[in-house]
Amino acid sequence: MSEERNERTAYEVRTYTDGYFIYELSEPSTASKVLLCPERGGIMLGCQLHGRELLYLDRDTFLDPAANIRGGNPVLFPICGQLPELTYTWEGRSYRMPNHGIARTSAWEVAAVDSDGQAAVTLVLRSSPATKEAYPFDFELRFTYRLRDGVLAIEQEYRNPGNTAMPMVAGFHPYFRCEPERKQFAFATDATRYYDYNDREVKPFAGSVDLGPLREAVALLDAGAAAIAFEPADGMRVALAYSHAFRYVYLWSVPGKPFVCVEPWTARSNEMNRQQELLLVEPGETLRLGLEFSIG
Repeated sequence: MSEERNERTAYEVRTYTDGYFIYELSEPSTASKVLLCPERGGIMLGCQLHGRELLYLDRDTFLDPAANIRGGNPVLFPICGQLPELTYTWEGRSYRMPNHGIARTSAWEVAAVDSDGQAAVTLVLRSSPATKEAYPFDFELRFTYRLRDGVLAIEQEYRNPGNTAMPMVAGFHPYFRCEPERKQFAFATDATRYYDYNDREVKPFAGSVDLGPLREAVALLDAGAAAIAFEPADGMRVALAYSHAFRYVYLWSVPGKPFVCVEPWTARSNEMNRQQELLLVEPGETLRLGLEFSIG
């Protein structure tokens, strides 16, 4: 076990092994801590703010290297959602890519650790011959997880070091803990419509959705404010704030399971085939996005 501690500010970043190498960011004064696992997709496994744990985690899927992790906050890049038959076509050539992209199944590197006035870790993922089999573009992702004053910020950089424009979709898939029998939530958002993937219809949104019986997700469509809040547990109001590039929020759960997913995405599922809302990062340019978690 190793530990970095700043005595003046009492921020800490320590490391330990729990099946995989874990980075723990902590702020004792607010009873807040964040757990990261670089080698398992750079995933945030846990996020405790002001003494309340926000995230659900199925440990069996985390510990199984062949499983997709059910829980935490997986990173979605360069797609969100699914592709028909796991396939998309770009400039006349077909590529296969798993659901939600390649970042969540890749090992990230630790580029920086900071405990001076904050607890922060910067993770980096770069393109490789393996990633180019599914996504034929050079890229460098640089995510800084920054814990300060009981708020967790994920500062993202999507850099294109190549010589052609890089098409991409960005998103996150946070699993928030809730009671398994309580799946009808009121969401504080100015969205007025949602797309229901269960019956493929656009419906008016009146502030709440009963996710309990639904097998597929619903997607909030037309929010103007880049924020959403909800109460997954009594007395705990979770607020997400994010860059305006995250145009959609997907809501999903599994009947009987103690979580609800509230997922900011920059485009809808199958966007690499639709090619209507792709983000294009030009050669040598960097796209910067943000996402914050807080509770009230």
